[in-house]
Amino acid sequence: MSTAKKFAGQTAIYGVSTIVQRLLSSLLTPLYTSVYLPAVYSIFSTMFAYASMLQAVLSFGMETTFFRYLIKYADNKKQVYSNGFWAVFLISILFLSITLPFTNAIAGFIKIGNNTSRHEFSLYIKYFIGILVLDAWCVIPFAKLRADGRPVKYGLIKLINITITVILNLIFIFAIPYIIRHQLFGAVWLKQWYISGWIGYVFLSNLIASFFTLLLLLPEIRGLRPVFDGKMFKEMLVYSFPILIANLSYIINENGDKILLGKLLHSNIEHEVGVYAGCARISIFLSIFIQAFRLGAEPFFFSHAKNKNSGQTYARIMDYFVITVCVIFVAVIANIQILKYYVHNPSYWVGLNVVPPLLFGYVSLGIYMNLSIWYKLSDQTKYGLYISGIGAFLTIVLNVIFIPQYSYMASAWVSLIAYTTMMLLSYVWGQKNYPIPYNIKKNLAYIISSIVIVFLSFTIFKRNIFAGNALLLLYVAAVLYFEGKNLKNLFVKQ
Repeated sequence: MSTAKKFAGQTAIYGVSTIVQRLLSSLLTPLYTSVYLPAVYSIFSTMFAYASMLQAVLSFGMETTFFRYLIKYADNKKQVYSNGFWAVFLISILFLSITLPFTNAIAGFIKIGNNTSRHEFSLYIKYFIGILVLDAWCVIPFAKLRADGRPVKYGLIKLINITITVILNLIFIFAIPYIIRHQLFGAVWLKQWYISGWIGYVFLSNLIASFFTLLLLLPEIRGLRPVFDGKMFKEMLVYSFPILIANLSYIINENGDKILLGKLLHSNIEHEVGVYAGCARISIFLSIFIQAFRLGAEPFFFSHAKNKNSGQTYARIMDYFVITVCVIFVAVIANIQILKYYVHNPSYWVGLNVVPPLLFGYVSLGIYMNLSIWYKLSDQTKYGLYISGIGAFLTIVLNVIFIPQYSYMASAWVSLIAYTTMMLLSYVWGQKNYPIPYNIKKNLAYIISSIVIVFLSFTIFKRNIFAGNALLLLYVAAVLYFEGKNLKNLFVKQ
């Protein structure tokens, strides 16, 4: 079997499970945007923005480190697993001890607007502390499933997690109000504690789902002992720290804009944050593929690092990746008049102009993730720190400068600028330190042509669905014409 075919097969398994998970998860966005106005939805987006940053801190970059050290210490994989798990566990316990006593003070800092009390935000924070700690304990067990080549079990547990989340959301948001409204069995008891329209039930649902996920991963955790190989443990921490900073910088690029919007806008804060967060969710149709790619790519890249033709393999994968993300980019914009109903409430649609720059930002991010393998394979993770740090710097500085005047449109364009800068820096530094023969001219041709098509579809033809899909068909036809032979050979044995 060709390495390209093997990679495609692994990514397809992760892709199917990721798509199923995201399809279930995607039910929640139209649910939330139909039930909650943008001002309330802004609470949801703000809390998850902060949580994503803390999640990066708690995992400490150990997921990538775990894959790297499984190759480096192939004869001592159990110790690598033990070191990785207990490092994350101890960090999460420390986090738990320094946050729980100060939830009220933290609430005062995080809270945006004046529609929610500090006490209520404090309760939200307690839920999220629980979610973050439970999810941190699952990071290395999930990585172990990927390293062991068990994508089916990995996907099944992830699927159960999102299924529990969706079901509990439906119960809290629809089933309980229905029971109370029609005076069904249990209505009297439910009335005693149920709060209509309370977004805290969303967070509680996630907490319960995280708890059950940990239970399902107990077979992977059972038998671990708190025993460290001092030399290896120190090496893993040193390798992980730049990845931690890089991951944290990445999260700032991804979610810092939502936090800064809440801090820098002077009027109508909750509404503006909610509109931006809601419309940004349309990018899920591209981020699904990027996430599936990352899940399959990272262990694959590491396992093939010593192969003679690894560079050519990585270059071929980049070709297919660029083509795929560009087609998705064009397809989403071509059909945005339909996809806007994913954000169900029309009060959000005023923000649809953020979608094209956000989507192209994801194209750049996906390419950067593909390129970033060079500093991981060459143990030069400091470059990941530099690149993501520069991206985070641009995100913060440019948002601070432009949000007061341009609101969420500034955030969308700053996101694009930050990710594109990261992509370019990774390519330039990578070719100097760990050259990979990427087909730059071909990749640039597809990227630039997709931008032209999107501009025509969204701006010139004003989101007309027929014109957009005609352009999409032309784009796909051109791809098939130029790449037909390569695509046909993708699954041929070599």
